[in-house]
Amino acid sequence: MPYQPETRASSLPGVQSPYGYRPTEWICILFVVLYSVTTILHIGQATRYRLWWLFPTAVLAGVTEIIGWSGRLWSSISPVLLDPYLMQITTTIIAPTPLVAANFILLGQIINILGVRYSRLSAAWYTILFLACDIIALVVQAVGGSIASTAAEQGTDPAKGGNIMLGGIVFQLVAIVAYSVLAAEFIFRYIIDKPVAGHEYADTSSRRVKTPLRMKLMLFGMALMTVLIFIRSVYRTCELADGWTGPVIQKQVLFNVCDGAMIVLAMFTLNFFHPGHLLLPAKEEILSSDHTLGVAHKTSTDDTDMTAVEKPDQS
Repeated sequence: MPYQPETRASSLPGVQSPYGYRPTEWICILFVVLYSVTTILHIGQATRYRLWWLFPTAVLAGVTEIIGWSGRLWSSISPVLLDPYLMQITTTIIAPTPLVAANFILLGQIINILGVRYSRLSAAWYTILFLACDIIALVVQAVGGSIASTAAEQGTDPAKGGNIMLGGIVFQLVAIVAYSVLAAEFIFRYIIDKPVAGHEYADTSSRRVKTPLRMKLMLFGMALMTVLIFIRSVYRTCELADGWTGPVIQKQVLFNVCDGAMIVLAMFTLNFFHPGHLLLPAKEEILSSDHTLGVAHKTSTDDTDMTAVEKPDQS
């Protein structure tokens, strides 16, 4: 008989479930519907605004979540089957990783618009560095999930695969923390108009233009997404560290709230605070303000610092 975690008799009397409980059918249906709606919206928005990078990020995350929650829905109907359990455990683990990548790409674009002089790294390096971390985390989680699934099918302990998945989650969590710290420093320096010391574009003869409301909303949306994804990553770290038969993984409400709800809210946040109707118009508004005030544009190696505005001659 395949390896299966212990179950609580009060959750599923007389039946051994790999979850330790029976997934609630209506909750699974709700999440399948919610993820389907947000994914369809992302497809439409990405196509309308020609933001093709959203397909391998937000759209891919949504499709993977739909597969995962479809597996849980299947389990709500056939709770003792191992296949839907393995299907959802791997997909719901790796699904948010492409969404994290969307946040990393957004930061790079915002840096190029607001000014590379406030950033410790160029926008290109931020994107390359954090996307590389995201890909590594994805590969590690996928490998761990494959090992755990194979072990479960063969009736052996999937702990090794779980530990590998845990390593991928922890690595991703560290990357998110580093990204958050650097993003927070960039935004703080931009707000107080204090370029990074020694930066080649840290010219005191220029000042930044007023921040458009759309850009403020985009920054808020990006920050909210980061918080939601961070909460989910902390939960997953605790879950996998606790083991396949621990109390955390066997509490359905924790999974529904800390994983399913956090990621679907993050996806809808990106729908609402979408770069297509916030970031692109904000960029145009800043460029327009620059031209009106008489801008001296400064070009970085990867894009244009569009916020350098010459101060009036005081002589």
